[in-house]
Amino acid sequence: MSTTKWVLDPTHSELGFKIRHLMISNVSGSFQQFQVAVETQDDDFSTAQIRATAEIASIHTNNEQRDHHLRNSDFFEAEIYPQLSFQSTKVEKLSDDTFTVYGELTMKGVSKPVKLSVEYSGVTKDPWGGVRAGYTISGKINRSDWGITFNGVLETGGVALGEEVKINSEIQLVKQLETVVA
Repeated sequence: MSTTKWVLDPTHSELGFKIRHLMISNVSGSFQQFQVAVETQDDDFSTAQIRATAEIASIHTNNEQRDHHLRNSDFFEAEIYPQLSFQSTKVEKLSDDTFTVYGELTMKGVSKPVKLSVEYSGVTKDPWGGVRAGYTISGKINRSDWGITFNGVLETGGVALGEEVKINSEIQLVKQLETVVA
């Protein structure tokens, strides 16, 4: 049996999210700078140990004023907590191409368990001889569980921001090396 290391291809990956805005639509955002490292036994994703980090300062919602607000103390406090991180604790194989990944998500110094749905798109060789694997990741978290509680009350009732954050990511990994375990 051998250990395989996989690293993120950042130009073919995105770490995205959506949140309800004004009770009528969703606003999308992403982290522009993030890392993912995965170790598997051979190429078996069900054995994966997954580590991911994202730079809070790289948050992007297509609105610079909103991005600046998200970085300040009302939301992520990027100067005090510059990264969010994820560490898997268990991978459950549901079928050949679907998995549930359990892990600890840390934001603003708070670690909480999360459950993510993963759709495995397969492995292929790229034109340069490398081996790549693709994944679509989705999940939901409640932002207040991590102390992100800023909101505003609307004149018409309701609040400006939903509590639920939908995670939607596309991850492409590149196979690095294998270490044979004796």
